[in-house]
Amino acid sequence: MAVPASVLRTHIDFTSWASARLVEAASKLTPEELTRDFGTANKSVLETLFHVYAADRIWLARVEDVKRPFIEEGEPVTLEVLQTQWPALLDRWKSWAASLTEEQAAGGLDHTDLQGRHWNTPVWQVVLHVVNHATHHRGQAMGFLRAMGHTPPPLDLIRYYRELAKQ
Repeated sequence: MAVPASVLRTHIDFTSWASARLVEAASKLTPEELTRDFGTANKSVLETLFHVYAADRIWLARVEDVKRPFIEEGEPVTLEVLQTQWPALLDRWKSWAASLTEEQAAGGLDHTDLQGRHWNTPVWQVVLHVVNHATHHRGQAMGFLRAMGHTPPPLDLIRYYRELAKQ
């Protein structure tokens, strides 16, 4: 059951839209709020969003078959990185997806995970994983915003579809 390339492109567009909206919401936080430790694996709004950005980078390198360090040693975890580098990265995802064929979407991606294990995963599964992973962690960050008394932007997939329908 492969997912059509057009659906994958739509979901990549959705994750870009949702991530941009959440980074915008995060930009309104004080530095203390942005880095407040909520006791979760990624601790804060900033580190949670950076985790998604880093995962997006890792998976894009895999689908592009680019061999380079995923995260640079000493790379700053800042809102500025998320505001400047993440949109460019998501644009690269969109560019990659623009030429994705049905055959490529159904085909396998050979890759090695961070523990050194080799996998061959259908490309459509990789894309849906990337989108789902981001959605999960955006939900966590939205919960952090609510816990601090802020109203996060609506990021539901149906909201995105409805906005697309208006265009």
